[in-house]
Amino acid sequence: MLEKNFIIDTELSSGHLEEALDFLRDFYLLPQPDSFKNISRTIMDGAGVLSYTATNNQEGWEVRIEIQAENPFLVKIIPLTTPPDFDISPQIDLLEEELFIAIQAFEDAIRQATLYFAWVEGEEILPEAPPTRRKKVSFRIFGSNMIMIYLLFFGINIIIFILLELVLAIMAILLFQLVIVLFSDRILLRTSDWIITPENPRVHILEYQLPLEEFQKFQEKFDKDIIIKMKDEIYQKSLALGLEPTCELGEDVFREYGFHCQSDLKVSRVIDVYSIVKEAASKFNIIMPKVALSNTMIPNAAATGPSPNRGLVLITTGLLVQLEEDEILSVLGHEMGHLSGRDPIILFSIISAEFILRFTILFPLVVISPLVYLIVALGFIFFVAKFFETRADLLSAMKIGHPQVLASALRKIGYQRLHAERISPTRLPSWINFDPHPPIYFRIDRLEGMKTPVKVKNPLLKSAKDVVDGFKRTLGL
Repeated sequence: MLEKNFIIDTELSSGHLEEALDFLRDFYLLPQPDSFKNISRTIMDGAGVLSYTATNNQEGWEVRIEIQAENPFLVKIIPLTTPPDFDISPQIDLLEEELFIAIQAFEDAIRQATLYFAWVEGEEILPEAPPTRRKKVSFRIFGSNMIMIYLLFFGINIIIFILLELVLAIMAILLFQLVIVLFSDRILLRTSDWIITPENPRVHILEYQLPLEEFQKFQEKFDKDIIIKMKDEIYQKSLALGLEPTCELGEDVFREYGFHCQSDLKVSRVIDVYSIVKEAASKFNIIMPKVALSNTMIPNAAATGPSPNRGLVLITTGLLVQLEEDEILSVLGHEMGHLSGRDPIILFSIISAEFILRFTILFPLVVISPLVYLIVALGFIFFVAKFFETRADLLSAMKIGHPQVLASALRKIGYQRLHAERISPTRLPSWINFDPHPPIYFRIDRLEGMKTPVKVKNPLLKSAKDVVDGFKRTLGL
């Protein structure tokens, strides 16, 4: 096998690239002396280079890996020795993924000490927020599929049953949940911070990736109100005048408040969110949905609405920060897959059917053991929901056309979960938990195994089969 060259995109500022190599050496390579040797740090063309040899004595192979501290990272993997008739490709793919996860871990550490400033032209100045319970719940309830409503209204259902007769109670509950589904786009819109429109299509982001000590000092010195004042001053000196909010301008405002940031620790980005959503919608030939932005650092996106004609896409600034534009487009392709497939209504219909069966045909089973029935019913619904999440991945690959890019986005967003699934002695819990998404390792492997262009006659049947086959492999069948 010839050498493999690839890149790893990163949101790191130039001042942290060399630190990333030190992090890899000290926390990834040195703690595993049986797997990595000949570790060296050099300089090549003015940039730091980390080199090491990955080895497996049992299988008898060695590869040399070089990482150059550019943005993006430049990685070269060179096979040194391999046994005859031995396919080393899976091992190289695994080394690539482990390296990616290690870099993501470093980036995650940097994010904990990063100041984020985001603006939407013409919109209110708001502070950036860490992940909150309210926003997480909003995404899970009203995003892409609606099965979390099943749990949310369980207590409400009990109250309705106490107040009304059985038939009236069932009708009232179904009607109540249908109203929630029909107005889910408006409900999710109310949880957002900004509206993205053709007149104000772009999101401007400044990042100051500070040393932890400086970040803590900043938090101690400046409260939320002062941060809003800083953002407003930057806005008035830039966007209000038709100029970009550059790092240099942000530094000038910071200096007025007695705070200084090193120039090599700053990053600025401008993302035309409206155009990316519009491109994704056009690929699916659906009406342009409403676009909302939630100013929180949790990387996520959601789509909801009773039909493709009344769709809403909600994106977080965290997603814009962590992903490249082609990755954002592929993630939005997944969300458009939910809209075009009318997944919220379909999932609601499945939930409603179970609800009716629970009090009719299946009622004797419910009486015998209500808790067991509820666990089994929920498990079944969540498993079926995996078909639709998997179909959304497939539709993105078919319409957007870059399954490997969506796989890259999933790696970035879910690297911690991916790492846990890879090292777990059994992957069964990730299949049977109450999560509508299949295991992330399964989604990534499936996407990376697709050959472009992706052509499938019946995406839902294909996706259901893939999910069932993946689950069976976990059981050893």
